[in-house]
Amino acid sequence: MPRPLWTGAISFGLVTIPVKVVSATQDHSIHFRQVHLEDLGRVRTRKVCELDGEVLSQDEIGKGYELSKEQTVPITDEELDRIPLPTAKAIEIVAFVDAGSVDPIRISDSYYLAIDGKVAEKPYTLLRRALERSDKVAVAKFAWHNRERLGLLRVREGAIVLHSMRWPDEIRSPESLAPLQVELDDEEIERAVQLTDTMAVDSIAGFRDTYRDALEELLTAKSEGKELPEPAEGEEQQEGKVVDLMAALNASVEAAKESRGEDGGGEATVHEMRPRKKTPAKRTASSGTSATGRKATASRKTTGRKTGAGKTTAAKKTTGAQRTARKRSAS
Repeated sequence: MPRPLWTGAISFGLVTIPVKVVSATQDHSIHFRQVHLEDLGRVRTRKVCELDGEVLSQDEIGKGYELSKEQTVPITDEELDRIPLPTAKAIEIVAFVDAGSVDPIRISDSYYLAIDGKVAEKPYTLLRRALERSDKVAVAKFAWHNRERLGLLRVREGAIVLHSMRWPDEIRSPESLAPLQVELDDEEIERAVQLTDTMAVDSIAGFRDTYRDALEELLTAKSEGKELPEPAEGEEQQEGKVVDLMAALNASVEAAKESRGEDGGGEATVHEMRPRKKTPAKRTASSGTSATGRKATASRKTTGRKTGAGKTTAAKKTTGAQRTARKRSAS
């Protein structure tokens, strides 16, 4: 078992469950050190006082709250410990809610709660069974690192998990980030739903950090003096390209079916985008078509749709002027 990070108890009504908090996750990321490029000597971060420039040891460093640029209030650990905090050594359950009612954005770090002694076995099991049978999660308050936190208790493979949660005022509003109202055809939405169905999986347990694998391969090759691996070829991203959304959805559905070993059977077809009722926005110069070229094309299409007998005098003059302009341009 990992080293306990905190010891205390779960307060469940009048029931007390002694527990130890252990980390529920492991960091498998590859970490680098800062080194001097000339001799690869390690570069460390020194704690230096800004006023006298001296390097300080840990016992010379304390806490301070900056009221302004000119005034800082010192605070000691003893003063913080004397603050009355009911949840200082307890995970106090304050409510039970449906598991689906909790927004995942509020969940932070995760920890396992292990029993602390034989006396905790029965109440621990009681709470676990109650959570399993009710299909609810427990909302709790607890204190850690000199601050009160909001927590969530749920059951995972027979163990109670504590999720540290953010307070409501710690979540930023995404209102300013949402896109403006966009028109979509029902056919496009249905095709997107079909793509989600095609890409659906029963479990995400099989996903793997392929970047870390490639990084380990690179480090192994460098340490053994071998030839470095070739970079993987990826599709070149073309920024600003106007995409036929329906065609992209159809192609995505077919690709998803092929990756799962399914036969598309020719079900997915590329549909032509229906014209919008609103006047489309003008294209930029990067689209490769100038405003003059579009006007000329539109004029030629309008002329071509009319028969010779039905041409108006204005249309004939316009056509004649265009022929004259083309002859002069050719000469």
